[in-house]
Parts: sequence; C-alpha cells; structure tokens
Amino acid sequence: MTINATQICVITGATSGIGKATAIQLAKLNLELVLIGRNSTKLEYTKQVIAKKTGNENIHLFLADLSSQKDIIKVSSNIKKKYTYIDILINNAGAIVLTHKKSIDGIELTFALNHLSYFLLTSCLLDLLKLKNHARIINVSSIAHKSAIIDFNDIQNEKKYKPFKAYGQSKLANILFTYSLAKQLYGTGITVNAIHPGLISSNLIRNNNPGLGGRFLAYMHHLIGKRPEIAANAITHLASSPDLINVSGKYFEGSIQIPSSEYSYNQGIWQKLWNISTNFTK
Repeated sequence: MTINATQICVITGATSGIGKATAIQLAKLNLELVLIGRNSTKLEYTKQVIAKKTGNENIHLFLADLSSQKDIIKVSSNIKKKYTYIDILINNAGAIVLTHKKSIDGIELTFALNHLSYFLLTSCLLDLLKLKNHARIINVSSIAHKSAIIDFNDIQNEKKYKPFKAYGQSKLANILFTYSLAKQLYGTGITVNAIHPGLISSNLIRNNNPGLGGRFLAYMHHLIGKRPEIAANAITHLASSPDLINVSGKYFEGSIQIPSSEYSYNQGIWQKLWNISTNFTK
C-alpha cells in the first residue's frame, strides 16, 4: 500500500525498538515523519538509518524529554509552528522503571512518562489532528494491563513501589485514556485505538535501569522478545490500513482486535482518571 506523501505522522520513542522499526516501515509508505526523542545524537542517527533504508528523507526531528511537561508543551508548540495539520499520532515512548523515581515535575516517573505524556501530548496536538478528516491516534499499551487496576489512593505508587505493578497500571491508563478520548471524539473522523504489539526485544528496561537487576531483566526481555520489526507490523497496520479508517475505541493485540480487561470498560474509572490526569497537567 502507498500512502500520499503529504501524510504526516508524529512518533514518540522512535530512536530504538518498536518505535524505530515502525518509523522505518511508515517511511517506506512515503509518510512524512516527525520523530520526538530525548537524545539529539540518537535522533540524528535514526534519521540517517531510516533515510538509508527507505530512501525517504522527509524526516524531521524534535527534541523533548517526554517525562517533562514543560518539554511536551514546548515541543508541541514547535510542531505547530512547522505544521498546519497531522494525520497520525503514535504515542509509543515508555519505560519500566525498577526503582521509585520522580519526574522533573515531581510525579512518579512511570506514571509521568507512560501515561501523562500520552495524555498531554495528545491534548496539545489535537487541534492539528482535527484538521484532517480521517486522523488516527494510536496509543501503545501492553498486555500487562490485564492484571492491573488504578489505585486512586496511591496512583504514584509511593506506599510500596513495585515496578511491574506501576508499569501495568500505566499501560491500563493508556487504554482508559484511549476509550475515553474515542468517546469524546466520536463523529469527528478522528480514531483512537490502543495496541499491545507483543513482547519485543527492546530497550524498554535497559535504557532506564542500570545495575545488575536491570541488566538481567533487560537480557531476559531481549532473549524472549520478538524482533521489533515483527511487532511494528501491527502498529503500521493500525496506522495505515484502509479497513480501519472508521474503527475507534478498540484494543488490539498484534493486528487482531480483542477485548481488553473487564475493568477497563468501567466508564466511571475513565472519567476519574481523566480528571486526575487533567489536574496533574494543569
């Protein structure tokens, strides 16, 4: 399938793993890519790799630490200065953080990066997405959401920090955000979907957690994970398939639409999380 070259796709977390693999695949479809990353050297290298592999040099780089709300607001403003519309937004940046850390805004890092960055960046760029008849928002979640709930009494995991519990909660938050936003945008032509692309060999743990424990978990993750290119196929399909042009408010595992956890369909929980997220990002 070839997509019109004027289509613009914003991707976060595109300098490694599934984000980079997805960027390569979308570049092959002749999209104009907007890559957001926190490391300028990695961004430039990624641009060179994509251009060499695909022949597509229509790639633009924006620097931001997505755990920082100031950076998110600034990068959104810079994108708005350059672009008059966006066709696709892929919220992909995330991490498993092994010890309790806080973002520059004083928010628990897993929640700040994995959920609030999706919430705030999407909110900041929504006006550009609304200018297209069939824009798409894709939130990369995880199967880890299925055993999670939102602990509203300890949403920053301060009582007893468990990294995979915090990660699961953040990935559930991605889905709750997806469903709530899809409902709000019904009838606008913008679709919003969440996806678990599969366990992949990536830097999800390694980039954020030095030390023996982090290195061991990263090694196991690398050992059992599928190649990023395989998992990226699912995101590329969600971003480009004409069959999904009107599909919104759904959860996919790979390229297959399936139900998410029973808990995730509670609309009262959607609204409660939305209100808290709004308060965190004021």
